Amino acid sequence: MSGRTFLVTGGAGFIGSALVRHLIGQRMGRVIVLDALTYAASLAALESVAASPDYRFVHGDIGDRALVARLLAEEQVDAVLHLAAETHVDRSIAGPAAFVETNVTGTFHLLEAALDHWRSLDGEAANRFRFHHVSTDEVHGDLKMDDAPFDEQSPYRPSSPYSATKAAADHLVAAWGRTYGLPMLTSNCSNNYGPYQSPDKLIPRTIANALGGAAIPIYGKGENVRDWLYVDDHAAALATIATRAAPGARYAVGGKAERANITVVRTLCDLLDRLAPRADGRSYRRQVTFVADRSGHDLRYAIDPSLIEADFGWTPRHGFADGLAATVAWYLNNRDWWRSFGAAGHTLENFQLRAGQAR
Repeated sequence: MSGRTFLVTGGAGFIGSALVRHLIGQRMGRVIVLDALTYAASLAALESVAASPDYRFVHGDIGDRALVARLLAEEQVDAVLHLAAETHVDRSIAGPAAFVETNVTGTFHLLEAALDHWRSLDGEAANRFRFHHVSTDEVHGDLKMDDAPFDEQSPYRPSSPYSATKAAADHLVAAWGRTYGLPMLTSNCSNNYGPYQSPDKLIPRTIANALGGAAIPIYGKGENVRDWLYVDDHAAALATIATRAAPGARYAVGGKAERANITVVRTLCDLLDRLAPRADGRSYRRQVTFVADRSGHDLRYAIDPSLIEADFGWTPRHGFADGLAATVAWYLNNRDWWRSFGAAGHTLENFQLRAGQAR
């Protein structure tokens, strides 16, 4: 249904900005972005839609309940798509307090404001309102190599402070649905990749380190497996769920593209060898360095997206090979963006030397 008004929290982040670009590009309605502009946010990721009459940016925190309540009322919001979160596992290990504050307490305040707003609606407006919480497959812990992928029924077994706070948020959203009747939705996605991803994540960090002549750090032996999902495909799935799913629904969203971390890194090196070869003619694989493994590092994540495929016909449009090639090309053509990202909390030196494995 077109003509909706969406409030996208964390809309200047990597996945959030892709969702905003999708909603406006597909003319699905008006989009209000609420973002605190923390270290991983980038207004540059929203420049392509900034002039649209269907776009409004608000600098603010999801924990500011008065601000959220005012936005919900004055914009007559039909759907909240909640993506605001602290997301980096290594950062959560080093400083979990910010993750609890944003992912748990912030989600609570957002739920309370949304509940008050929904209760103020009537008729069709009340019926079509949705609170869509965007979560992660990491809430389920890890899988053995021969285990079936995660689905909507998988138990919760979070391993890191990050995944524990996201699991807590999942449970809060479910409780507000069951206890208060809030028409909520939840989706749990696999690892995203694509344009505008923060350079402390695996794929963009590998590209930046390779081009900068720095070591490319890999935890352990690089055997940890992740299921990769191109961010634009995820954005399309989120828009579909938010506008078509029944209240209380939950969907697992994945790319069906499991790869070991070392395979991803070597594939990136091979792409760069062809597209931006080293001056000495040697392979970027020479820069790969194995480092001590992360504490509590999950072995494998994988998603079974059968339900969203069956219910809505959604499938990823980008295979991993094509998506990765497009991603490398984007980073090669947008070096100024990731080199200047230090102004938001990253410096080239920091993310070249950091050994943290990206989510």
